[in-house]
Amino acid sequence: MNTGDRHDARHAHGGRGVRSSAGVPRPAGPRSAGPRPADPPPAPGGAVPPSSPTEDWLAQERPEAGPGIWRYGYEERGERAEEQVSDRSLLAGAVITLLSGALLWSLLHNNYLPYWRVPLQLFTPSDWWEFGAYGGYRTKQAYDAQNVYLAVLCAGIIYWFAQLGNWAEFLRRFVMAREQPARAVLAGAGALVVQALVITGTLPFEPAVLGLLPTTWHEGGGSHALARFVSYSVHGVLAVVFLLPFIRLSGLTGRLRGRSRQNTAPAAPPPPAETPARWPELRAAGLGEVADLLTAEMRQGRMNDLDVVRVRAAWDAAADDPARREHFAAAVLRDGAAAFVHPSGARDLPRRTARHDLLAGQVRIGRYADGEPNPYRTWGAGVALEPAVLGTSLLAVGPPGAGKTRRLTAPVVESLALQALAGKCAVLAVCAAGTPLADDEAYDVVVRVGDPASVHDLDLYGGTTDPEAASAVLAEALVGDLDTVDTGRAATALAQLIGPYHAVRGRFPAVPELYELLRADPAALQRLAADLDAAGQSGMLRDLSSRVRQMGTAADPCPALADRLALLDRPAFADFFTTDPAARPFSLRALQRHPMRVRVELPEQRYAEASRLLARLVLAQFLTAVTARADRSLFACLVLDDATATLTPDTVRGIGRLRSANAGVVLSLRTVDDVPEALHVPLLGAVGCHMAFSGVTTWDGRRFTEAWGTEWVETTEVAQHTVFANQPFTRAVHALRKLVTGKAVVTKAVTVKKVERERWSASELARGVPAGHAVLSLTTVAGEHAPPLLVDLGD
Repeated sequence: MNTGDRHDARHAHGGRGVRSSAGVPRPAGPRSAGPRPADPPPAPGGAVPPSSPTEDWLAQERPEAGPGIWRYGYEERGERAEEQVSDRSLLAGAVITLLSGALLWSLLHNNYLPYWRVPLQLFTPSDWWEFGAYGGYRTKQAYDAQNVYLAVLCAGIIYWFAQLGNWAEFLRRFVMAREQPARAVLAGAGALVVQALVITGTLPFEPAVLGLLPTTWHEGGGSHALARFVSYSVHGVLAVVFLLPFIRLSGLTGRLRGRSRQNTAPAAPPPPAETPARWPELRAAGLGEVADLLTAEMRQGRMNDLDVVRVRAAWDAAADDPARREHFAAAVLRDGAAAFVHPSGARDLPRRTARHDLLAGQVRIGRYADGEPNPYRTWGAGVALEPAVLGTSLLAVGPPGAGKTRRLTAPVVESLALQALAGKCAVLAVCAAGTPLADDEAYDVVVRVGDPASVHDLDLYGGTTDPEAASAVLAEALVGDLDTVDTGRAATALAQLIGPYHAVRGRFPAVPELYELLRADPAALQRLAADLDAAGQSGMLRDLSSRVRQMGTAADPCPALADRLALLDRPAFADFFTTDPAARPFSLRALQRHPMRVRVELPEQRYAEASRLLARLVLAQFLTAVTARADRSLFACLVLDDATATLTPDTVRGIGRLRSANAGVVLSLRTVDDVPEALHVPLLGAVGCHMAFSGVTTWDGRRFTEAWGTEWVETTEVAQHTVFANQPFTRAVHALRKLVTGKAVVTKAVTVKKVERERWSASELARGVPAGHAVLSLTTVAGEHAPPLLVDLGD
């Protein structure tokens, strides 16, 4: 059966999977035919029923982010925090500043410091004071003013030494970070110490408050009862004021609030919010019954993430057309979550190995590494690929064993296969036989070139009936990599042979027949000429005669074409590339209209040269097929697991045109030298995304360095000079500061300037990328750029 423009559902198998490591829901079993399921029963007590994994996944925030950022649950980093002080330094600083503050306060409180009353004396009457270095007060007003002044000085000393010793961080780290009841015990001990200092008058806050009140209230002419009431009241207020911070520090307020909430009667449940799981867009369009059905399917676990994306895509396509909206509603009411299923019948892949977010179309391949040279805002952020970046094509370079297949190619192919099941993508994966690119059941078509058990063949002519188009693609595959042969002349020579053959036989020649014509076999040429003459194809006969006259000349491309075609004229390929009606070739033109999942396996181990020729053929056919599409709504992507000796000048130019065709390619190379040197610069310019794996050579690194260019960076040069004090008091202060902070007193000379430098140097790429890492730069089809950053591929 010829399946050139369609795929056989027999070769695509759905399967029941398990939940992936990303916490994203996996498929439910297929929905059996029957009446519409009822809504889930209400939870006891009027509570909101528990949500399903699909609902949780759908409700997760996906904020806008830069290219390549994994948006599922992404939280942007704030400003970079300062370097954390060690526990030992923090403890030493807190103890030393506490003792220093206590010493200073003791000297002040006991009148050992001269002239400490001078600021107060400047703003009060002079007859209140006895002047001198240690002069005291004369009047009761001076005594009260001094108490207030002492309280202000005491508060200032506490604040200054608390800032110097970083007491707030000390309390957070050594008290608030502890578990209960240790946290409450430590906070209670601190409260007792402070209360004792206030009660005994060591801290002069109670005398200061009494000094602000009228004297008759607490002594002198006031009654004894009033004095006691005022004194006790002030004492109680101060006790509460100094107790409140320690209550908060103990963490008991949160427990009390939580207990009070438990004791209150449960409130009536709020009305259901218009969450994405309730399909508000359908309800707004008047399809409430459809929305209820989908909500019930999701709540009862019969709808997975792929079902959600597929149904959403169908709704987006039908929302503006009343007739299509009616068809959408009828399909959902009939099939539920299985509506608009992929032609293969599969609602998920048999097995997922990567982390996917199908709502955003992303697959996670790692995370941005912490530390330089990555910007702080990207540290720890997930790295993901999606059609928006794959549409500019991606080139990955790394030595064997760097993880290109396992950490890049396989996740990308798996993601594109999932999107194909959602009806949004067509994917073609080309790899060597035995490469682990998902199971066969994950594909609609698997072509194993050279394997007799292969169900499908590969169409040598790309499914076209135009001899000119077929000749151009075939010439590109056969001699496109040869500098000594002009591809245009080779295409013309092929057209002069396969055109006449197609005119009389109704099909293109198979490999043995075309090989005979290219070798100028007299018998084959005579038979073809006789058939053309008998059919009255005079125009084609003139083309053939012109081709025969040019054979054997110095500029004749046919010998080179024949030599390359001989690689396919082998017994192992005898059953492949046939063109008779009984053949079952697969044509890449099927990717133009269908969301297909195709894998082509090449016999690279046994026939390396033939495999490279076929890889060039597949690439040329893909470029021709996707750029000729009239409907470009499907994203098409070709993944070449090994693009060695595959690229030619024409295909590199074709890759640059894929961005406007809603298509892209993913190319993997062991080294840039696997591409002709003349194509190094054009290739790096044609693709928008570049990925250098660990272990690239400095020569490869130099190419990436040139492609990424330079940037202006702000550099800061700091010169520190130790301050040497001459005065004894200054030296003592510096010694105290060094004892508290652990650092000497220095002055800094800061020079800030902008310089232009390479984003990554060749030596950094060759020697500075750790194993399991890669440097990745991305460009979206909209023109957004992500600079080359270091990616940890193991997370």
